[in-house]
Amino acid sequence: MDILSLTAVELAKAIREGKTTAVEATQAVLDEIAAGEDTYHCYVTVEREKALKQAEEVQKKIEAGELTGPLAGVPFAIKDNMCTEGTLTTCSSKILENFIPTFSAEAVLNLEKAGAVILGKTNMDEFAMGSTTETSYYGVTRNPRNPEHVPGGSSGGSAAAVAAQECFAALGSDTGGSIRQPASYCGVVGMKPTYGTVSRYGLIAYGSSLDQIGPLTKDVTDCATVLETITSHDPKDSTSMKREDTDFTSALVADVKGMKIGIPRDYFGEGLDPEVRDAVLAAAEVLKAQGAEVEEFDLSLVDYAIPTYYTIAAAEASSNLERFDGVKYGYRAQDAEDLHTMYKRSRSQGFGPEVKRRIMLGSFVLSSGYYDAYYLKALRVKALIKKAFDEAFAKYDVILGPVAPTTAPKLGSSLADPIKMYLGDIYTISINLAGLPGISVPCGTDSQGLPIGMQLIGDCFKEKTLIRAAYTYEQSVK
Repeated sequence: MDILSLTAVELAKAIREGKTTAVEATQAVLDEIAAGEDTYHCYVTVEREKALKQAEEVQKKIEAGELTGPLAGVPFAIKDNMCTEGTLTTCSSKILENFIPTFSAEAVLNLEKAGAVILGKTNMDEFAMGSTTETSYYGVTRNPRNPEHVPGGSSGGSAAAVAAQECFAALGSDTGGSIRQPASYCGVVGMKPTYGTVSRYGLIAYGSSLDQIGPLTKDVTDCATVLETITSHDPKDSTSMKREDTDFTSALVADVKGMKIGIPRDYFGEGLDPEVRDAVLAAAEVLKAQGAEVEEFDLSLVDYAIPTYYTIAAAEASSNLERFDGVKYGYRAQDAEDLHTMYKRSRSQGFGPEVKRRIMLGSFVLSSGYYDAYYLKALRVKALIKKAFDEAFAKYDVILGPVAPTTAPKLGSSLADPIKMYLGDIYTISINLAGLPGISVPCGTDSQGLPIGMQLIGDCFKEKTLIRAAYTYEQSVK
């Protein structure tokens, strides 16, 4: 049995049936990490001994009948911005190079309760700020589909680890497309749930009104299973929702008859690579052939999404990152004689260029005299974007479009032009501004063999509709 080729759900089934064990699966993945990390650099921290010990304990519980769930014994990777008790958590930043949390994020705890084995922490753009996983203090991650190209970001390490078979599934976080875009670039499935569905407790904040944890997996079945596992109402998170409809695996039905799918004309205009456009429209035809009603429509305000997002996200980032001052934890500059200088030098030396750029932008838009002109205006446009989606979902069950304008760019080509990097998020960020769920599903490759992803967007709390459409497409092209 080739353990590494199994999906997470298939592996858990094989462990339950005694065909393999959690220890064997963990060992197989750790060997793959040892073989591939020099090339791909998916991880910041690999907890080899801890993972094997955890796998042994989980295996005993499976054999005793205590753990019977669909993810028991499955090795997972966790993005390095989620706290994990006793394991280094850095946000891929120098300023947290020595931070070891005393607690775990709620989503991680939910995985561990289900019997998942935690392998370690994946590389990411520093503080989740970036779209390529090139702003990490620990170096770049490479795309397993072609190591000359980026894996996307900011959850690039998690997406690359799944694609490189260096884990069976991973958790990422999505502030403006940071799960869906790397999923598209690496040819895996990635989902951002409705805001408030998965607890943000223990997620180191970037943009608190936009951040959401979600799964990166090999297929749609794994995606639904992981989402069902990590979803819970959490009183420790004031934005956490109490939901009754979280049996997401019940939506794994290959049936889209009568489903109304809208394709925004605005998403297929200038700037979209012709190969990406053709692959996404071909995927729409597959769903049409399965009985869905597909039609084009105008989704307004697309042009305003990027300035709105970067104004709000930067403002929240400048506020959230104020706590990293060199006093309580993390990196502290050693060459300062007074407190003010120590603050200044710790932050100057501890943060990378992209993080500093966004903190300064955020401080500017919140400053006296500019607050009304930029931040308040951005909040008003955010409300208009949500209204535009509400009007679209009055007519359609699902909106279908591309995840990114191009396939994965070459390493080094994006960092030279930050604006170009920001424009790469044009199809993903409005979903975060409106708090909606979205899923990226592989739908082909370009002439270079690089993966292309299709994005399905749903109304609030309609993850099941998205899963059904994604699963139908996946089963149709298998």
